[in-house]
Amino acid sequence: MKKSDRIPEKIQQLETKFKNSGQDLGSYLDGLLYDRYLTYWDYIHLDTLLSLQIPRTHFPDEEIFIGYHQITEIYFKLILHEIKQLLDDKLQQADFFRRKAVRINRYFRILIDSFDVMILGMDREQFLKFRMSLLPASGFQSAQFRMIEFYCTPLINLVHESVREQFSEEDPMETLFENVYWKRGATDTETKEKTLTLKQFEYRYTPRFIRIIKEVSGQTLHHKYLQLPEKERNDERLIQELRKLDVKINVDWPLMHMGAAYRYLNTERGKEISATGGTNWKDFLPPSFQKIHFFPTLWSQKEKDDWGKEWVTHTFNSDNTQKKNE
Repeated sequence: MKKSDRIPEKIQQLETKFKNSGQDLGSYLDGLLYDRYLTYWDYIHLDTLLSLQIPRTHFPDEEIFIGYHQITEIYFKLILHEIKQLLDDKLQQADFFRRKAVRINRYFRILIDSFDVMILGMDREQFLKFRMSLLPASGFQSAQFRMIEFYCTPLINLVHESVREQFSEEDPMETLFENVYWKRGATDTETKEKTLTLKQFEYRYTPRFIRIIKEVSGQTLHHKYLQLPEKERNDERLIQELRKLDVKINVDWPLMHMGAAYRYLNTERGKEISATGGTNWKDFLPPSFQKIHFFPTLWSQKEKDDWGKEWVTHTFNSDNTQKKNE
């Protein structure tokens, strides 16, 4: 059958569709008649997209810095898109859960693999100069990454490891939120004063964060997994993907940031360089210090105790080898 022979059938299907929704097919056909052909550049708003990289200095590598972070935020948006589908799912099937987890892990794998752009892809001297024009902005202020955390696990699992045992999931949400691990990364260790970076971040996003935390109370990815029927919950392929997700987000991702900070900020003539925004990257980023687990029931106590240690050793050994070979 020729495509043209199916046109009457398609029109009949369209008439049924629009009639059922109380719409007039003829009006839509008029719109189709007058509409322009769609182009690739219009569909993805290419001109707008390429106009968003606006450096604040004349250093060429600042454009790399901006572009990389914008790409990262787009991937975070895709990750949140997958997570929200899981949270909305009512079928409670391991296969659907696993397939979404595979997608999330793929996005994070791409982000982790691409971090060489940050670690090796910029001139160190340029970075140390143009970064001074960015104060007090910091990648610490990525709200989407914090949303990923809130959607994935109960707030108690994000409380700083040093005080986590003092709280429970039943404690007031505001108390738990004030003690999340990343807030210490932007707080002066001596005065306990919050940096401007953290103050700005809290002012801009705390209401939204609190709303999200309330919305997913008892319904995070961690809860959704525990609510699966026993047979579905014990699916080995699903467990493997969730363990992989935990490692990618809570070990590999912060370690990539540590690698970049170690390369650019570790020493300058023997003196440590402060991170943009005054964040305490040496205390804030190491996974072995934070011990964040989105799915704690999937890990043994020994695995929790050793969280991130072997990856830290491997990463810094690799980084030192790369620097020697440059």
